[in-house]
Amino acid sequence: MRALCFYLPQYHPIPENDAWWGPGFTEWTNVAQSRPRFKGHYQPHIPADLGFYDLRLEETRLAQAELAKEYGIGGFCYYHYWFDDGRRLLERPFDEVLASGKPDFPFCLCWANGNWTRRWDGAEHEVLMRQDYAVYDAAHHMEWLVRAFRDRRYVRVGGRPLFLVYQPGALVDRAAVIRTWRETAARLGEPELYLCAVKSPGDRTEYAEALADGFDALTEFAPTGRMAAVDGPLAGVRTFARRAARRVMVELLAPVRTRLHVLSYRDVAEEAMRRVPAGERVFPCVMPSWDNSARRRSGGTVIQNDDPALYQRWLEHACRRVAGNEPDEQIVFVNAWNEWAEGCHLEPDRRFGRRFLEATRDALAPYAQPSARRAPAAPRVAGVA
Repeated sequence: MRALCFYLPQYHPIPENDAWWGPGFTEWTNVAQSRPRFKGHYQPHIPADLGFYDLRLEETRLAQAELAKEYGIGGFCYYHYWFDDGRRLLERPFDEVLASGKPDFPFCLCWANGNWTRRWDGAEHEVLMRQDYAVYDAAHHMEWLVRAFRDRRYVRVGGRPLFLVYQPGALVDRAAVIRTWRETAARLGEPELYLCAVKSPGDRTEYAEALADGFDALTEFAPTGRMAAVDGPLAGVRTFARRAARRVMVELLAPVRTRLHVLSYRDVAEEAMRRVPAGERVFPCVMPSWDNSARRRSGGTVIQNDDPALYQRWLEHACRRVAGNEPDEQIVFVNAWNEWAEGCHLEPDRRFGRRFLEATRDALAPYAQPSARRAPAAPRVAGVA
């Protein structure tokens, strides 16, 4: 069983963010300025063991990998920002991982192929960096990717490098792009790829059409657009009452255009476990919690989880779903290792310490190799509830 965590390589300044948001901007800027929007709202999320780190430091990257390894996580899935003409953003942390050979920890890549917009100040439709598929060079992109695939740490499925596409529905002439990727990889001596379409929020790609266009599998994402819908199916009177109460509170807090959607984590997790998508190679994804209000001046979605045991139950369900797969296809994804401004992180914080990491380890323990050592329980961070 391999649990792969989505990993955001954002925590260091870059010239583009300096220009768009001000000198020195990183996700920590959003995290530190976040405040509770309602009674019981858990904000801000303050990091504990690793602190407000800078991903330009090798010591930070080594500490992250050691912590993940200690709790049974099988690798990081780094977001990869490649734009049409070969321009990359936030590339330094991964480039240094690749060049140095450190940390000695498995990884794969997920192409985050959307536009960059001003979502952090509410101007969703203002594009800062456009993904222009009219000039996208698929062969050039794959030539770069093969360098990463050749690294001994790269995650493989049946010997084939695992590569994810975050918005497969956005690709123009998707089947042709995939053919070019495969032909280019073969020309460079990497004859087979293992391509995963990500069922990301808003993406309508279905399993059958993904396979028909040349993908090998589909990867769920949490939360999906369905999970975030406030008017989704209700499960009983008590669920209805909880959601109605939250919705009334939300209506009082903000006008419609800036509404804060507050959902029950328990409801979201149970809905995900009930609605298991059909498909032989659909890899599940779970999340410890979700709250993107730190990234927004108003509005957002809050799916707060104050109980690591609920997350553990969801992860255990995901593991059972893939336990019958071929060994290399026993994969689950976790969103995320370090999405701090989305309230979605396994890295320890001041409130929960390592409790979500411990829940991850315990969910994965039945599938560990017999020789694997159980990580000792970590002492609680001072002041943790």
